[in-house]
Amino acid sequence: MSIEIQFKRRNLLVFLSFFALVAASNACSNLDSQSSTAKDVPPQTPTAQASSLLLAQSQVSVAGAGASFPAPLYQRWFKELNQKNPTIQVKYQSVGSGAGIQQLINGSVDFSASDTGMTDAEMKKVSRGVVLIPMSAGSIVLGYNLPGVTSLRLSRSTLPAIFLGEIKTWDDPKIAKDNPGVKLPKTPITVVYHADGRTTTAIFTQHLSAISPEWKGKIGEGKSVSWPVGVGAKGCEGATAQIQQTQGSIGYIEYGYARSNQVPFATLQNKAGNFVAPTPINSAAALTSVQLPANLRAFIPDPPGANSYPIVSYTWILAYKTYPDANKSKALKEALNYGLTTGQQVADELGYIPLPSTVVSRAQAAVNSIK
Repeated sequence: MSIEIQFKRRNLLVFLSFFALVAASNACSNLDSQSSTAKDVPPQTPTAQASSLLLAQSQVSVAGAGASFPAPLYQRWFKELNQKNPTIQVKYQSVGSGAGIQQLINGSVDFSASDTGMTDAEMKKVSRGVVLIPMSAGSIVLGYNLPGVTSLRLSRSTLPAIFLGEIKTWDDPKIAKDNPGVKLPKTPITVVYHADGRTTTAIFTQHLSAISPEWKGKIGEGKSVSWPVGVGAKGCEGATAQIQQTQGSIGYIEYGYARSNQVPFATLQNKAGNFVAPTPINSAAALTSVQLPANLRAFIPDPPGANSYPIVSYTWILAYKTYPDANKSKALKEALNYGLTTGQQVADELGYIPLPSTVVSRAQAAVNSIK
């Protein structure tokens, strides 16, 4: 064999030995890396998986539907409760009082909610019986748009006259009499009402019928009435927007909407003859002025009391008297008792009236009667 061939063979062997050494080193590095990763990330244990499965299996779901007015409050309560107790999940759908009552009658929900309670005829249609539970309350205010007018008072005779179309401009002598020292503009009045059937309309027209025989005889009360004047808007959202966009306008909206949208609202004259604002204290005074009957269904179209704000209403949760599923009954009762205790602390924050302690006690007794 020639020297040249021997030299080439030796070089080839050296190259192959070096390549094998590098490959072995890389393999060791990969193995070490895999070993380190395995130490850093422990595998899921069968116990952890079983715990997650057990939590999912033990969770109780409760479904309700009904009034839109208390929906933000209920959804806040039920979310907080689920955070405190993950085994209870309460879902609430805002579909309106009427639709919610019908679903309760049909048995397609576990509970319902209504701003008008439930009539005797409706309650007779529920084979499992119904418990009416007042959970909160709200005020209806008269929002207005009058640039430069930061305070406005409306008497018991002036308010219905405006909505009847008898008072047409803001500088009318009757409004001026209610507001001595206030410079009122000669601006036409635009009444804003709810064009769709709403409980808010029912509450407001109940009050007008209670304080004005003329309104009661000509227009009456209900979720929908034939308005003699004005512009219609859809719900409190639409009415609030319409008031904000229209100078010289006035309309009835829920206190929470007025406060959150910074819409000024009038001070109203109550049954005692005093002008009062819809503060939480004055609104709560209206609630305590009326004794709840045995079925806890009471309407307050014109509350007595020196400090009572005149347009307030309860809102109720409607539950079955009996539930075939004991776990569901227990979960619902825990959710309702949470709303009547801890939940009342956020009522004012969201624009609702915290219930007086005497009403809370009656409501809790109704909750505890559920079987």
